[in-house]
Amino acid sequence: MSTSELLEEKHGPKIKIAVSVAAALAVVSGTLLVGLFTYRIRTNLKVKKEPKGIISHQNNEGQKEDLELPFLDLSTIVGATDNFALNNKLGEGGFGPVHKGILEDGQEIAIKRLSRSSGQGLNEFKNEVRLIAKLQHRNLVKLVACCVQGEEKMLVYEYMPNKSLDSFIFDQTKSKLLDWSMRFNIICGIARGLQYLHQDSRLRIIHRDLKASNVLLDSEMNPKISDFGAARTFGGDQSEGNTKRVFGTYGYMAPEYALDGQFSTKSDVFSFGILLLEIISGKKNRGFFHPNHSHNLIGYAWILWNEGRPLELIDECLGQSSTLSEVLRCIHISLLCVQQCPEDRPSMSSVIVMLGSESALPHPRQPGFYLEKNSNEAHCFSSKQEPSSTNEITITLLEAR
Repeated sequence: MSTSELLEEKHGPKIKIAVSVAAALAVVSGTLLVGLFTYRIRTNLKVKKEPKGIISHQNNEGQKEDLELPFLDLSTIVGATDNFALNNKLGEGGFGPVHKGILEDGQEIAIKRLSRSSGQGLNEFKNEVRLIAKLQHRNLVKLVACCVQGEEKMLVYEYMPNKSLDSFIFDQTKSKLLDWSMRFNIICGIARGLQYLHQDSRLRIIHRDLKASNVLLDSEMNPKISDFGAARTFGGDQSEGNTKRVFGTYGYMAPEYALDGQFSTKSDVFSFGILLLEIISGKKNRGFFHPNHSHNLIGYAWILWNEGRPLELIDECLGQSSTLSEVLRCIHISLLCVQQCPEDRPSMSSVIVMLGSESALPHPRQPGFYLEKNSNEAHCFSSKQEPSSTNEITITLLEAR
């Protein structure tokens, strides 16, 4: 026999076994690769189709809770904002920038992107996620989705084409676009939103930073309260609390909250009263200037009320569009809301009743922060304010929204 025949006879079985094993391994490996590839495809499709995401959060009592929220992946948001292009930027606050985006279906959105260097922003982000996920009301800004991917944390809101309320009432040109009927509709909408937070929502919620820039306007000029980063929740019959770290904006904070850190639904009522005065007058409470005296807007309104001249508070651009009896009633309600003692202020449900009726109203008592800018009392107040943590620009202050 030839040498090749002898080798084949001697090693043939081993070669056949090796070939069989190699073939089997190839088949198994191929099957595993195909299976893995199929699994990844199905997983990716599931992520894209899945409308919910889960974010873990520590609540106010330190208990861990999982929150189901609408979810968008980062690539979708990057595409919607043209990779966060500068011309899509709506504004920026302490938390980070806000960008406008357009989804593939044409829906316009506003993306609140948490700054990686903002420790305070992270807490506000979690707080806002937890609250907005559980709130549904026509006068509260709507959360469209959220994104938590890697180091990116974003909230996606419905886009408000008419910016915030302050961009209208404090602008000499745009304020003329708001006649009294529109302003009264905005007042009533804000009141309904606050009533929902205080009384009708699943949680009793105190906003703590209600102001003109945190009221957004939709395409039909309907108001929507935004920015829940500083909000606090209560359960059961609890309706007030205390904090050593004051969040909010000077000019809107109630005296007991600004000075002592005590907040309640009545501190929100005080802020609403200030906002009501600003909507009526077109003037800011903080930084208000009058050539004949040094009072703030509250003091000026109080003086006019006691002298029987409250209608002089009305924004000049309203002209003949205002219903004087309705304006007078709103001024009266605003002074009831800014009374010094929280117990004297009405609840938001009472405010809504007052706005919709013509019944007699109680006489307001002296308001809180009724003082002159150069008085000793004002100096004492400002010195007590220094330790407070105040956000002049907070989560949803969008200058170009």
